[in-house]
Amino acid sequence: MSETSASATLLLVDDEPGILSALRRLFRPHGYQLLLAESGAAGLAELEKTPVDLVISDMRMPEMDGAAFLKQVRERWPNTARILLTGYADITSTVAAINEGEISRYISKPWDDDEIVGIVRDTLERQRLESENRRLAALIQAQNEELKDLNAGLEQKVAERTAELQQALGFVEQAHGELKKSFLASVQVFSSLAELRTGGAGSPLAGHGRRVADLARGLAQRLGLADGEIQTIMLAGLLHDIGKLGLPDDLLGKPFNLLSQDHRALVMKHPVIGQNILMAVERFKDVAQLVRHHHECFDGSGFPDRLAGTAIPMGSRILAVANDYDALQIGTLVQRPLKAAEAQAFLADNRGKRYDPQVVEAFLHQLAESHKRRISEMPLRVSGLKPGMVLSRDLTHRDSYLLLAKGATLTAEIIGRLHVLEQNEQQPLTLYIRQEEK
Repeated sequence: MSETSASATLLLVDDEPGILSALRRLFRPHGYQLLLAESGAAGLAELEKTPVDLVISDMRMPEMDGAAFLKQVRERWPNTARILLTGYADITSTVAAINEGEISRYISKPWDDDEIVGIVRDTLERQRLESENRRLAALIQAQNEELKDLNAGLEQKVAERTAELQQALGFVEQAHGELKKSFLASVQVFSSLAELRTGGAGSPLAGHGRRVADLARGLAQRLGLADGEIQTIMLAGLLHDIGKLGLPDDLLGKPFNLLSQDHRALVMKHPVIGQNILMAVERFKDVAQLVRHHHECFDGSGFPDRLAGTAIPMGSRILAVANDYDALQIGTLVQRPLKAAEAQAFLADNRGKRYDPQVVEAFLHQLAESHKRRISEMPLRVSGLKPGMVLSRDLTHRDSYLLLAKGATLTAEIIGRLHVLEQNEQQPLTLYIRQEEK
């Protein structure tokens, strides 16, 4: 592998010459060695001839799609990093690429230039750290073997080798710490998969996990929790519905109080299923616990364990309030979607029953403060956009993946790409722009 990302070799695989040209123009100024291939077979041929640090492959290609191509890359060149480029929301193909090709990331078309350059840079850096980690681990093993062969009387030499070993272990721990920086990216992949399963771009369920995570994080901060706890609660908010991935489609958006007894029993299993999914990853141990108990009620009437009061983890009590506040407004908890004021009244009426009174009180104060300055929004087509405008809602592609997040500030470059997207897809876009009233 290359010593620095600037000297790394990238293989770009796409059956559209225009996409390859765009990627070449994007990455050439960064000093990478670039190889191009217009099919999976051509990409494999390039890999047989030239060592490659990172492959970026399109998903939809004739004869051999991206998942099949990246699977072969993983099997034959396991140390080559793999990124999937997809222009459509196909959860089956994306999951196949993640499972079989063990991709580092997947990126949706149209991509953001700065984002894809950053992802490639971070992936190459992580690859360098992993290589260094393997080298240091081999060094440690070799030094351990050498220590076994030392004469028991050479105490001074043993002490010197022990000091070297401790230094090497310190380097390994540092490398592991830097690898943790990619952890949140993995969580976002899981959350995106769950969102594709539970609702498309036009569904009220789209963005539910992100909204719950944002509300829960703000509430945890207001309650004075430690930074580590806040991070865990935010991650649990993103992943709290991951246990619903296996539910039938007709149950996902139906209000809970309109479900039959059998269907309620099926839905009530999702916190435990979510915990079981997350427990497979050591880093998710605390997150999994919060996910299990986010439907417990303060009076002990909830599920799955009928915990009551402070026996319910604080993070789960926070999630319960944030989750239900959003669910009440999108119509998945009661018979009709409620307005924000009605949802707040519901939370207040259920203090001490469904919810921790302290958490509800803090949440209502949080909402009141956030509305001291009224914020309205104005829908605009791309032709009416101007640099500096701020989105008041997520902009989602008709195939369900996120194009721009709520709060994003528009630039001339972004507006230009939106014009190109409209022209290419012959589909008008509507963006909601924040309007502040003082």
